[in-house]
Amino acid sequence: MNYGAFAGQAFYLHGSFWVFIALVIFALVAGKQISRVIAAMLDERGASVSAALAEAAQLKAEAESILADAKARQQQAELDAKSILETAHVEAVSMAASLAAEAEASAKRRERMAIERIAAAEASAVADIRATAIDIATAASTALLADTFGAEADAPLLDKAIAAAPAALRG
Repeated sequence: MNYGAFAGQAFYLHGSFWVFIALVIFALVAGKQISRVIAAMLDERGASVSAALAEAAQLKAEAESILADAKARQQQAELDAKSILETAHVEAVSMAASLAAEAEASAKRRERMAIERIAAAEASAVADIRATAIDIATAASTALLADTFGAEADAPLLDKAIAAAPAALRG
């Protein structure tokens, strides 16, 4: 470029000046249009970010609500579990007491039945011993009478009994 051409002339008469002015006007007009487009893009981006933030806030609120609900259900489940355990413990104690009482009653019934069986066995044994003793005594008496009294020993006894009969009848 030749910069010496500006030496004697007015700057606005030179073509470079008008090119510069045209470039500045173009930059202003184009810049305004570009800034609008960029502003619209930035606004759109801001709106999408805003919508994403709003959605994130809504999701966070829902998550907090679900978490609070889950914690409440967990606490309720723990209370229910404690209640079930307490009920089971009470029922176990009650059942143990009931089974112990039932076992004691069963033991007493068995003891009573055993005592009754023993008493029945004793009575049966006594009856058997008495019957055996009677059988032995009868057999011994029969044997003694057979040995002691025979036909020869019976005759004097009969004579004596006949002789004593009239006296016994009078008397």
